[in-house]
Amino acid sequence: MVLPTVRVCLCFAFALIVVHGPLQAQDSSSRLTPIEATSGPDDRVDPMRPARLTAAERERLFDQAAREAAPLERQAMQLRRLSDLLRPSVVHIDATKRLPRPRGGRTTESEAGSGVIAEVQGRIVVITNRHVIDGAELEAIAIRLDDGRELRPRRSWSDVGTDLAVLELVADNLEPARLARGDTLKIGDTVLAIGSPFGLSHSVTLGIVSAKGRRDLELGAGAVRFQDFIQTDAAINPGNSGGPLVNLRGEVVGVNTAIASNSGGSEGIGFAIPVTIVRFVAEQLVENGTVTRAYLGVALDREFTQPEAHRLGMVRPVGARVESVTAGGPAAKADIRFNDVILEFDGTAIDDDDHLMTVVGMTTVDQSVKVVIFRDRERMDIEVPVARRSDFE
Repeated sequence: MVLPTVRVCLCFAFALIVVHGPLQAQDSSSRLTPIEATSGPDDRVDPMRPARLTAAERERLFDQAAREAAPLERQAMQLRRLSDLLRPSVVHIDATKRLPRPRGGRTTESEAGSGVIAEVQGRIVVITNRHVIDGAELEAIAIRLDDGRELRPRRSWSDVGTDLAVLELVADNLEPARLARGDTLKIGDTVLAIGSPFGLSHSVTLGIVSAKGRRDLELGAGAVRFQDFIQTDAAINPGNSGGPLVNLRGEVVGVNTAIASNSGGSEGIGFAIPVTIVRFVAEQLVENGTVTRAYLGVALDREFTQPEAHRLGMVRPVGARVESVTAGGPAAKADIRFNDVILEFDGTAIDDDDHLMTVVGMTTVDQSVKVVIFRDRERMDIEVPVARRSDFE
């Protein structure tokens, strides 16, 4: 949950860092002058000398440090391998967008972000965030590769509900990254974030998975409805949006999207869309041009409290409590009722109402799934035929 005092920022960048040269001395009187050597008998004593290491002791410590550094260097070698492996697959994106009204005499603005090359449904594409390219024409989107080439996408697709976009590329010698399969990421796992913070392309930062299942972030205009973010302390800054979050096997486990920050820069709280959602959305966008989501047909309790859970015979509030059921919807057909608590959906244990909405939204349609509910102080298994959300909304 994001504290009220912390802003959650989407991570595209508007400008590059300017690196200044060395500062010039302002006052010649402040210059340092060398101390002149004094003459006299050479009988002065260094009072700290007995506490210092001898030359032999220093050599022994150097040898010990080298031996003990070997396992750490083997770990560092893996990070270097991953950087070399992923560098050709990570791209820098510049998108020029037309302003709704002139601003300071300008009619357009440029935004920068990142992306990762992947193979989806037999096509080579770049996966990135929708907010990086939203509002830009295809010819105004520049994709810069590691080898210096600059490409334009042949077509693009995007999904408002997850803030993901897919850009199709047609070029030779493209190196797709490997997308992880399934949700194997655990809290505490080591991850790398790769992208273009502040326009500094192919920057690599290291961190861990700090948390999973962040679902109540206020992003942009609130259009990102389906959330299940990975939280990481790997440094993510403006310009990292759309870049990959990578595990130690070199597999993409997420797409970096946002940060919680009071300053606008990295404060150790970054968020990435998990690869399970990335795969679900990207495959449908490439195959169908849009995302078809499942629909359950229930209204849920947004504030399922401890007293309410006790009243229903539960030890604690867990799952999603049903407040009403849409007539004629899948839930009604499966006899889901008011005050039922949905504990599992298609094999996934449900934490709360936001979690259920995301899980249902990432479920394939035209199938029946097993749903576990709590009713009359007992668990019950029922089969629910999920429908298409577009048929009801």
